Amino acid sequence: MGKYTQIYGVDISKDVFDVVSSQNVYKQYPNTPKGFKAFAKELDPDALVVMEATGYYHYCLAQYLYGKDIAVSVVNPLSVKRFIQMKLSKVKTDKSDARAICEYAQNVEVPIYTANDEAQAESLQLIRLMDVYLKQSTQIKNKIHGEKALGIPSKVVYKSLERSLNAIKKEIKQLETRLLELVKDHQQEQLTLLKGIPGFGNKTAIMLIVMTDGFSKFERAGQLCSYVGITPTIRVSGSSVRGRSRISKVGNKKLRNLLFLCSFSACKYNRACREVYERIVAQGKSKKLALVAVCNKLLKQAFAIAKSGVRYNENFVSKLV
Repeated sequence: MGKYTQIYGVDISKDVFDVVSSQNVYKQYPNTPKGFKAFAKELDPDALVVMEATGYYHYCLAQYLYGKDIAVSVVNPLSVKRFIQMKLSKVKTDKSDARAICEYAQNVEVPIYTANDEAQAESLQLIRLMDVYLKQSTQIKNKIHGEKALGIPSKVVYKSLERSLNAIKKEIKQLETRLLELVKDHQQEQLTLLKGIPGFGNKTAIMLIVMTDGFSKFERAGQLCSYVGITPTIRVSGSSVRGRSRISKVGNKKLRNLLFLCSFSACKYNRACREVYERIVAQGKSKKLALVAVCNKLLKQAFAIAKSGVRYNENFVSKLV
């Protein structure tokens, strides 16, 4: 446990959160400000509270405890799931999950949570809402295509779908405008630096700044690549298993997709990326693999430039990455 006198594993849901301490004491609290206050009173000053990132439900508790100067860690649910599977556990309850989170934190060094400021919190909310609208937009487009395929589409249905699609597009545009305002107000310098990288688009630069909190979440470029999910996974065992190497995809899907789109432009206009692409293709490897390597190169360039504050220069950028 190191410097922490006690570790608390928290399994949180919509209405309640279950807590198991490193001394195996179990309690349950309502997922309300009153429950947060009651839980905080039970904690030692040197305690560590660990919970999974569960969409919306964990956020308020993590923010509350952080405001009370209590050490908090928000961990990847997949990591805890793999930990439970490793133990071959056959019990699946809220209490057992809280205990597993506590045991996980006792065996693994977990990251310490830092609360988002108002601008960062609003930016993340904007991105999440845009994702919802984009999914709705895709559904409506598919529905319009399906109605056209019928051959005799209803005019009333078709016009209704068109109105809905236009309304969603308008909402997305307003959200994008607000997101750009927030990034310019708080991270204008980083935005300018990233847009100076050949192949980097405006959307990708904004998304990268917001999702990494201005690159403050990472100390090394490799950590950022792992977060996005473009690091290779090797599948080799003994003399018989020789699986194809693939990217992990355990990361931020939205950033990964944006970077892949950027890689096409980077292959043309970014000298370092073009050299990586041509070298890998010349080795007889697939173009898709080469594009993934370009994504990796782009991320490392972005990390180096954002951290150093040095503008992109194709003659010197190789010394930064």
